[in-house]
Amino acid sequence: MFVNDEERWAAIQQRDTAADGEFYYAVRTTGVYCRPSCPSRHAKRANISFHGTRQEAEQAGFRPCLRCKPDQPPLAERHAALVAQMCRLIEEAETEPDLASLAEASGVSRFHFHRIFKAQTGLTPKAYAAGVRQRRMQAQLADGNNVTDAIYAAGFNSSGRFYAQSNGALGMQPSTYRKGGHGETIRFAIAQCSLGAILVASTDKGICAILIGDDPDALARDLQDRFPKAELIGAEAGYEQVVAAVIGMVEAPEIGLDLPLDVRGTAFQQRVWQVLRNIPVGRTVSYTELAELVGAPNGARAVASACAANAIAIAIPCHRVVRTDGSLSGYRWGVERKQVLLEREGAK
Repeated sequence: MFVNDEERWAAIQQRDTAADGEFYYAVRTTGVYCRPSCPSRHAKRANISFHGTRQEAEQAGFRPCLRCKPDQPPLAERHAALVAQMCRLIEEAETEPDLASLAEASGVSRFHFHRIFKAQTGLTPKAYAAGVRQRRMQAQLADGNNVTDAIYAAGFNSSGRFYAQSNGALGMQPSTYRKGGHGETIRFAIAQCSLGAILVASTDKGICAILIGDDPDALARDLQDRFPKAELIGAEAGYEQVVAAVIGMVEAPEIGLDLPLDVRGTAFQQRVWQVLRNIPVGRTVSYTELAELVGAPNGARAVASACAANAIAIAIPCHRVVRTDGSLSGYRWGVERKQVLLEREGAK
């Protein structure tokens, strides 16, 4: 690509980021050289020369453009490095840094920093900091610390502020989380469907797991690992209606599932899962497209991880996510099942 001047000029006109690093162009009237994707106003073709490397351009007497900075790493890399540095700052801070402090440390305006951070991570700096505090809180409680000490050790400025969001952060009251789910009741049942064994489990809030596999015992162990100290109640006659509704959705996806879900995950995972639930039957998206829908255009790998962490199969339809070329990638419950589900939905 970009082997002749016509292709290079076309890349400049389109501001094609794929051409960045492949060649540079210089403008005789201004004395600067740029990346092909430079957002500056295009010069006349007659005033442009092409160079294979930035060293060639500088040896020809041109200086780097102050806008696209061709003598520095690509903008996406600079943004990624900046956000990684700010993430470390947030993670290492004893209390949550405010937006002004983060922007000052990054050397850009608050608005620009907020936009860059969200584009790279899919989260606002505040939401990312909340996730850091959440993980700290979980670790403190898991270590057996009392709730009050864990609240302040996690970086919350007051217990009232934590309790206002504790259920959303932990999925249960902190005292219950500290006990590994002790006192929480989860009803479940295992049945057979066209995809193999299926386990459906619910809390009093809604369905918290739909697991599929070949070995019913392995599904039960998976549920136990998720809720090691919860009270698991199996084979209740009244729960058969819930299982039947889930199996009905498996066999005929177009009918949907009109039952509440108890979705548990990080803020970013829950955003991904909510977007997945909005993908209609018969449609697929790539990981890149899903990242854009989530609001993290550079986060394809992060959304793939969120898909892999999904424990509510089919109702949160991570099977509708495919590679950019349309081919099937890994699926927690097996690529063969993913293929069957997509064929059953008539996916395109």
